[in-house]
Amino acid sequence: MQVLTVSQLNEQIKSLLESHFLEVYVEGEVSRPTYHTSGHLYFSLKDEKSVIRCVMFRSDLRSVPFRVEEGQKLILKGRIGIYTPRGEYQLYAKELHPAGAGSLQIAFEQLKKKLEAKGYFAKQRPIPDFVKTIAIVTSATGAALQDMLRIIDKRWPLVKVYIVNSLVQGKEAAQDLAHSIEIADSLGADVMIVGRGGGSIEDLWCFNEEIVAEAIYKAKTPVVSAVGHEIDYVISDFVADLRAPTPSAAIERILPDKEEILLYLDTLMDRMHKRMQSIVGLKEQELRHIQQSMAQLSPHRRLELYRQQILNLSQGFSQALRISIQTKEQEIPRLLQALHNSLAMQLQAKTNELILLQQKMEMAYRAKELPKGSAQVVKNGKPVMLSDLKIGDEVQLQDLHYRVGVKVESKDVL
Repeated sequence: MQVLTVSQLNEQIKSLLESHFLEVYVEGEVSRPTYHTSGHLYFSLKDEKSVIRCVMFRSDLRSVPFRVEEGQKLILKGRIGIYTPRGEYQLYAKELHPAGAGSLQIAFEQLKKKLEAKGYFAKQRPIPDFVKTIAIVTSATGAALQDMLRIIDKRWPLVKVYIVNSLVQGKEAAQDLAHSIEIADSLGADVMIVGRGGGSIEDLWCFNEEIVAEAIYKAKTPVVSAVGHEIDYVISDFVADLRAPTPSAAIERILPDKEEILLYLDTLMDRMHKRMQSIVGLKEQELRHIQQSMAQLSPHRRLELYRQQILNLSQGFSQALRISIQTKEQEIPRLLQALHNSLAMQLQAKTNELILLQQKMEMAYRAKELPKGSAQVVKNGKPVMLSDLKIGDEVQLQDLHYRVGVKVESKDVL
């Protein structure tokens, strides 16, 4: 009986498996993927019943355009190998392909999601309304550049164009394209166009690289992404400030049409002509108004007004004087009559006062003749007898020193 060591057994198993499973294709679901600091990828593939450990070395991993994530369904091309120190067998992957969507599409969606989370799609710089300089980053030998230059010459030949030659296809294109974007950004142009003509997804893939997206994001110049045809979408379309469906459309969107500008200028000239006519008409009216005002406010006009005012005042004064004299002449008889009436009234008043004084003297004289302690009866300023009084009469009892008002309440005959 041959007795083997553990190492010998593992080596025999290793030789047997590796010789029979030099190339296998295995489909399964990714579990616990780990990107090691060494650059290698460690993961497992599983189905409903089994699981197998896998490893993909850094040199082979470079060809995988997407990132391996938990739950992805992949088709692995590789070989079976044994790790003899632990007696464990595993799959050594050479190629990885998505079991459903294409690998490039998965890589596109992964990068798009990553950049959106970093805010690369939120930065939008305004495109100037009137572009004076354009920096075009594309292949100097491509048909897309000739199309853009032809449309520039047709629409707005006054614009200054900088052409920054760049690779737009191939493995080295992404690095070269990012460097060209940095150069174009340093030229101080009003806007930058980054693009190329149509092609397959592989041909356009450099515009889906993160290094290109980062260069567009960091650029200070507003960027227009013009890649492929209208149906083609690349990462640069989302990071750029404006997406144009084609390179030709990019020129049409940022440059005005000289024919439209000329028509617009004709319209402005017509409006300006009409406006100038209106302004001149208004100014003529203002001038006539000023002339009339100056004529009315001129020194000769003012002297004439003052002369007329003096004449009017003189005539008014003369007329007022005549009226005053006539009025005074007419007022003399009236004044004499009023004076006569006033003197007559004063004379009558003095006469009445004299009569009153005479009555008072007479009453005082009579009161003096009354016995001491008696008084005489006075009604309406005249002494009366008691027999002349009536019930309700108001009279005064008067002596030399006092006068008392009384009212007759009753009258009896003694």
